[in-house]
Amino acid sequence: MTAKIRNARFGIGEIVRHRFHPFRGVVFDVDPTFNNSEEWWLSIPENMRPLKDQPYYHLLAENAKTTYVAYVSEQNLLCDESGQPCRHPQLEEIFDGPEQGRYRPKIHRAN
Repeated sequence: MTAKIRNARFGIGEIVRHRFHPFRGVVFDVDPTFNNSEEWWLSIPENMRPLKDQPYYHLLAENAKTTYVAYVSEQNLLCDESGQPCRHPQLEEIFDGPEQGRYRPKIHRAN
């Protein structure tokens, strides 16, 4: 039996927020299905544990106190409609913007 791969709902550079927890972030990578350790997955309380067969997003994340990298299932993300830029310090290394509510990946030219 093969798993059905769904198209990712959110794209690279998109600003998203968590459905339940008070943080938001910018998508910098997407896994088509869960690609983290079993230990990480089991550390999530069972009543909140997301399904594995959905896209998972790597975020440059922020909350009111700090910035960090987060790994979040698609079912737990929503579009961020605040219109506010993100403040993560690594944003400038990877992206330009924001423009029209999303960040654009920087074009890296070979020397």
